[in-house]
Amino acid sequence: MLTRLASAVAAVSMAVALASGAALAQERFDRPVRIIVGFAAGGTADLLARLVADKMKDSLGQPVIVENRPGAAGRIAADAVKAAAPDGATLMVMPIGPMAVVPHTYKTLSYDPLKDFAAVGIGATFDFALAAGPASGAKSWNEYVAWAKANPSKSSYATSGAGSLPHFFGVLLGKEAGIEMVHVAYKGSAAYVNDLMGGAIPIAVDTVADLSELHRANRIRILATSGTQRAPAVPEVPTFNELGVKNVEASGWFGFFAPARTPPATVELMNRHLNMALRSPDVVDKLRTVGMEPATSTPDEFAKRLAADYAKWGPVVKATGFTAE
Repeated sequence: MLTRLASAVAAVSMAVALASGAALAQERFDRPVRIIVGFAAGGTADLLARLVADKMKDSLGQPVIVENRPGAAGRIAADAVKAAAPDGATLMVMPIGPMAVVPHTYKTLSYDPLKDFAAVGIGATFDFALAAGPASGAKSWNEYVAWAKANPSKSSYATSGAGSLPHFFGVLLGKEAGIEMVHVAYKGSAAYVNDLMGGAIPIAVDTVADLSELHRANRIRILATSGTQRAPAVPEVPTFNELGVKNVEASGWFGFFAPARTPPATVELMNRHLNMALRSPDVVDKLRTVGMEPATSTPDEFAKRLAADYAKWGPVVKATGFTAE
């Protein structure tokens, strides 16, 4: 009797072990993975990619290599991933702009964000901020509005580039506040910093992540942020909604994509490993420090968010009449 019972227990244990081994095998991947970033090393997209890659290499059991392909506002990277084999070995980190905003500025574009990629999962969200230098003397949003109304010919704002989401957020903000806000495009966030701090341009609109360090160093002053709640990186700064500026709530995201036609099972596998990485306490802490909020989703949830943002920003872009060459 005891012998039969022992044999039965052993058989059950063996079955459980085999099942566990099979489940682990299904969570592994059989080749190295590339994460392509459409921007230079050292930026927020690059930071997110490298934090995730470091975690995924352990959970996938394969090297995960970050490859920077900067240029053309992310289009070089998008074209590379569009052309990659749909086998899960190539992923892309891309912010909201090149996927939901920039396509509306071109009459023709080499990629379709809704058709040429499979949404794997959202990685992080972020808010926008308006920051003032010394030109206006403003210490608050209301003070800036008063100065802008008194000096409409001087009320210009810097962004990291024409056709970027900060560009169109500034359009919305100026319209809602009833002030003149002339857009001045720079080639990247770093390019306008000296002009902002030196007083050559009064304000800048950019992500909290790109402005918060200068704000904490008292070199510029963030006057308001765009989210539904105060940004954790600058909790002392009010939101536009708190200040009574309605209809300008906006947030951006960095998302992970695979080439279209990647098998759903492979997309789901990458999504699970991505979400595990994003839940790691050290990843959470590092992202929040630079003004990003870690975010997880299913592939379907992220695909729906992309489609909604694409539909939201299209009319805003078209209303400005802006087109890219």
